Amino acid sequence: HVQLVESGGDLVQAGGSLRLPCVVSGYTYNKTCMGWFRQAPGKEREGVALISASGVSTNYPDSVAGRFTISRDNAKNTLYLQMSTLKPEDTAMYYCAIRSAWGCAGVPNAYDYWGQGTQVTVS
Repeated sequence: HVQLVESGGDLVQAGGSLRLPCVVSGYTYNKTCMGWFRQAPGKEREGVALISASGVSTNYPDSVAGRFTISRDNAKNTLYLQMSTLKPEDTAMYYCAIRSAWGCAGVPNAYDYWGQGTQVTVS
């Protein structure tokens, strides 16, 4: 079965950095668009980074552009989110997700498989 496992979440001070890996198993990893999403208490889940199957194309909302970087290592079946210059408003549960249909999309309901999430808290 498809499994996505995130890790790397932590409590960090504002201005700090974190790197979140997401290991994928049970899926043809290099044929799909993937994304990182986050959800803060009382808020809707939102996309923070998307990457195409090839890894050539990426997309970020204005709120994290220039601070977050998504990448993928297809040989290791691992997706990464490098976060820098973290702000308190980045505090949320972070999830990785797979979209099984062709192409990328920015909305959570376009993604079919999800990890359990990893908590990032910025003080």
